[in-house]
Amino acid sequence: MRKTLILTVALSLAAAGGASAHARLLSATPKAGTTVASPQMLVLHYSETIVPAVSSVAVAGPGGAPVATGPLALGDKDKRQVTVAFSAPLRPGAYKVAWKMHTPDDHNTDGTFAFKVK
Repeated sequence: MRKTLILTVALSLAAAGGASAHARLLSATPKAGTTVASPQMLVLHYSETIVPAVSSVAVAGPGGAPVATGPLALGDKDKRQVTVAFSAPLRPGAYKVAWKMHTPDDHNTDGTFAFKVK
């Protein structure tokens, strides 16, 4: 009886841990809150593999104007790394990045961060 109870609790905890796993943004270039020279692209590194076909990154520039970007691309060697190229140099001002990521285990997660261009 005791072994059954221990096994049941262990399996429940394992299932709960797996169900709550979502792709977390581990790092970004440019880094959140920094002021940088006009970057050519965003590089986002997540805690899990990303499915680019059902993921998105939107960038808003000074005054909230949308910023034109290229498509999401996964890193060649690391499928947890997402890159998004800017279609033109960024003007000085504040930028907000809003991301929505989807993982192969069908989890969705999202978030935002901001940076400035000098």
